[in-house]
Amino acid sequence: MFETLPKPKMDGIIALMQAFAADPRMGKIDLGVGVYRDEAGRTPVLQAVKAAERRCVETQESKSYLALAGDQAFLDVMETLLLGGAVPSARVAAVGTPGGTAAVRQICELIRSARPDAVVWVSAQTWPNHAPLIAATGLKMQPYRYLDHESGGLDHLGLFADLEQVAAGDVVLLHGCCHNPTGVDLSAQDWAEIAALLERRGAVPFVDMAYQGFGEGLDADAGGLRHLAARLPEVLVAASCSKNFGLYRERVGLAMAVVPEAMQPNLAAALAGLNRQFFAFPPDHGGRVVSTILGDAELRRLWQDELETMRARVAQNRQALAQALRAETGSDRFDCITTQRGMFSLLPVSPDQVARLRAEHGIYMLGDGRANLAGLNDFSIPVCAQAIAQVMR
Repeated sequence: MFETLPKPKMDGIIALMQAFAADPRMGKIDLGVGVYRDEAGRTPVLQAVKAAERRCVETQESKSYLALAGDQAFLDVMETLLLGGAVPSARVAAVGTPGGTAAVRQICELIRSARPDAVVWVSAQTWPNHAPLIAATGLKMQPYRYLDHESGGLDHLGLFADLEQVAAGDVVLLHGCCHNPTGVDLSAQDWAEIAALLERRGAVPFVDMAYQGFGEGLDADAGGLRHLAARLPEVLVAASCSKNFGLYRERVGLAMAVVPEAMQPNLAAALAGLNRQFFAFPPDHGGRVVSTILGDAELRRLWQDELETMRARVAQNRQALAQALRAETGSDRFDCITTQRGMFSLLPVSPDQVARLRAEHGIYMLGDGRANLAGLNDFSIPVCAQAIAQVMR
């Protein structure tokens, strides 16, 4: 049977993880894997998570199945966290998923079921797994311009010129905040203009929210999504709790559709049906931890303090790296790092320069220059700045 099975293409991030693990050099620096790290290089379990887990262990009386959509308490608190009351709950259909990746896949399956000829428009720079997930469902994909390579900011003219080509029924995938890999976020005005364009063109936004709280704060980071939901009849959402709750290996995600109230029962049934087809019941432990935290005022305060500490550390790393690069290169070309948000930046280095950083300095990042700035610390920032300056001479 399997003699003719094609060899799968190695995922770039997984290949980078393996190469880093095999590198015997002391002092090697990992800027590739998309996880938060503290100053000591650890990805800690949050204290709020530990407290919630203890409570869950002490109070949970059964491991029996829940509903196909998952735990309703989790769905309710996530709706509030994401939408903040921007729309009535009667417009919201949601299901739990095994992580944000499965949420993206389920939304793509939902699009295919409803409109198989829809084109999914994706920013030219995006999370590497977006394209395979969309392609796996058989949907067509079209890029739109996003990053202005000269300024390190948004290519506003290019983005809106491309989105003027979307057709009625097409879907536009947007990063809710902390754009991966560029770190370039949409402003409130950009979100308003995109909402108006999509309304005029009859297209549907699909918001991937993987880093809420890592940009400007929980509510500010959800501002664009909430504006879309309040203005447009249909909005699709995939959300992850991996980063902001530190629940990476627990796989906690949410697939959501905001629709007119009359359509909500059908959308809820369709999403639950997709869960049944792909994995039946979503995992519960991580979702129950999230609902326990968000449902308890003391635990929520603790979690928000820990999240703010993570957000502030990444912002400080941005400032420090930009200053170090300016000092090493005598150029302000890296200053844009300070205006970007979230864990990632797309550094202006070529694939050859990335290869030299890895071979000569033990600094690992993706070939397109995507760097996880949460992987830096006070020791590695000057080391990275010196190495980057050296390979760019």
